[in-house]
Amino acid sequence: MKTAFLLAVALGVALFVAVAVLWSVLDAAGVFAAISEIVFDFTSSSTSDGVDINQYVELSRVLGFTTLIGVVNVVLITALATLGAFLYNLSASLLGGLELTLAEDD
Repeated sequence: MKTAFLLAVALGVALFVAVAVLWSVLDAAGVFAAISEIVFDFTSSSTSDGVDINQYVELSRVLGFTTLIGVVNVVLITALATLGAFLYNLSASLLGGLELTLAEDD
């Protein structure tokens, strides 16, 4: 359980850093501005303003959502790995396993 928890936390930190770097690269390349302009042009009319997607893809909002997903993943990975280890140990104790002897016992 401890090992699975530490692995899950490491994966969560890696996910957070990867999303932050990817968002920064896309923002520096102007992808969000271009998409926002296209969406605004398609959704605007003479009677109403268009949809501004910049408020939905802010760095703080994206990283907050990533943190939420990371925490859920830590809980799920820890629980599933612990359950898997328990089931493996249970089946190994009930069914036995293969014993490989490379040298003769004295």
